Amino acid sequence: MVKLTPELIQQSMQYMNPVKDRELDLRGYKIPVIENLGATLDQFDTIDFSDNDIRKLDGFPLLKRLKCLLLNNNRIVRIAENLENSLPNLESLILTGNSIQELADLDPLVTVKTLTTLSLLHNPVTTQQHYRLYLAYKLPNLRLLDFRKIRMREREEANALFKSKKGKEIQREMAKKAKTFVPGAGLPDAPKPSGPAQEDVRKIREAIARASSLEEVERLNRLLKAGIVPGRGGQGRSGRGQATDNDFGRVEEDDDAVEAGESSNRNGE
Repeated sequence: MVKLTPELIQQSMQYMNPVKDRELDLRGYKIPVIENLGATLDQFDTIDFSDNDIRKLDGFPLLKRLKCLLLNNNRIVRIAENLENSLPNLESLILTGNSIQELADLDPLVTVKTLTTLSLLHNPVTTQQHYRLYLAYKLPNLRLLDFRKIRMREREEANALFKSKKGKEIQREMAKKAKTFVPGAGLPDAPKPSGPAQEDVRKIREAIARASSLEEVERLNRLLKAGIVPGRGGQGRSGRGQATDNDFGRVEEDDDAVEAGESSNRNGE
């Protein structure tokens, strides 16, 4: 891990990005804590903190110019209160690939009235019930959530739900869950290497060597993406411990279902 020092800030890349904003690039240093940003002299519209090890969104001095924060692929579980006091003009907050768990953990953003774009893709919180409706209700100035426009019908549905007695009870339950969750608890200190075991690698190579057509290679590729290793002992999706034609069929059916769902969603829009 690297400490975010004034020297590091001065040595990092600074440039005009494609939207003509002045950007500071602090990607990939494995920075654990946001600090010393006073050294920027408030000269940047965008700061990119992607691919670091930040756990809490805090530590900002007063940065009136800053409009966009990029924090992809960190380990953020908490957002500081009163963020608007330090970042009075923050418009875009990109938190893709972090570890925010509960909807109530996002409540500190309620006071950031300037926020119009928020991404929480690949955070556990996106699987929570009423995720989009909750944020549409809590953040009335938000226009884009996960790079999808919040539509008027979503706002109307959100207001109808969360202003009702049922909605208020849901919010109380959310707050309880957030209080019982300990930020950072159970998170690994470092990512553990993952990949197939040596025996699985051997079986994969053998299966590829036996493939007699491009179609068969493509089917093997789909099986591997689905977590099925050809010839592996134990219970696979086929229930017989190895890949079979039935497994290929299931994978293809899954792909068709995904495509049908996406098409249905597009038509519904």
